[in-house]
Parts: sequence; structure tokens; C-alpha cells
Amino acid sequence: MKRKGLALGLIGLTVVLDQWTKSLIAKSMTLYESRPIIRGFINLTYNRNDGAIFGFLSHAGNPAFRWILALASFLALGLVVFYFVKTPGRDVLMLAALSLILAGAVGNNVDRILRGSVIDFMDVYIKRWHWPIFNLADSCISIGACLLLIVLFRRKPA
Repeated sequence: MKRKGLALGLIGLTVVLDQWTKSLIAKSMTLYESRPIIRGFINLTYNRNDGAIFGFLSHAGNPAFRWILALASFLALGLVVFYFVKTPGRDVLMLAALSLILAGAVGNNVDRILRGSVIDFMDVYIKRWHWPIFNLADSCISIGACLLLIVLFRRKPA
């Protein structure tokens, strides 16, 4: 129980940090403005994403899509919460993976609910090749998903 309490605290802290960074970007930059952080590698670029992670299905054109995406996102969030609750406290790597996914999903869902779209701002690139612009929540989901795959592949079949 102690580990789950710590995990919940880290989820909350991560969501707050995610929302704080997005708020800073929204207040200090204009939409599509870009500022170099490490020239030739990382820019801060203010972008709005009304699609899924890394802009997938962004600007799908159908107004109902926003509600379908929100519903799918909340269903997935519910599934992750279910597995988080069912995961024993001794399964630290699984708790870490689920915690990262939960923190990211909650952070991006807060944006969808309060802002109508997700604020993205990390623009990683090399020359003309740009990774899709992302945020802290996206990073948490990606790292959590990778960690989840590692945990699942390391498990022995029952």
C-alpha cells in the first residue's frame, strides 16, 4: 500500500508539472512561435493538438472525432486505472509503467477538457527531420508504454 501511495503522489506531481509547463508555454508564447533551446536539435514550439499522442489523427475534420477521441481516451484511462488497482505493491516496475501512463493520460485529458486541445511544445529535430511535437504527458505515456512492454516480455507464462 505504501508503494501505491507513493505512485499516486508521483502521478499527481507529474500531472501538476505537465500542466504548469503547458501553462507557461501558453502564457509566454504565441501559437506556432518557436524558440531554439539547443540549435539544430531542440526548439520550444507552441502547438495545439486536437488529435491523439504526437498529433496522430490531428485535424481529422470531423467535430464528432473530438468526442470519440475523448471517450476512447477515458475508456483507456479506466482500463489503466483498473490494472493499477489490481497490481500488487511489490510489482514495482509494473506500478511505475502504469503510473507514467496514468500521469500522461490524465495530463492530456485535462487539456482536452479545459482547453479543447492538447498543448505541445517540445520540437526535437535533426536538420529537416522533425519528431512530432510533444509534451511531458506524451513523454510519460511513451516511457510508461515501453516499460510496460519490457515488464510483459520479461514475465514467464503462467
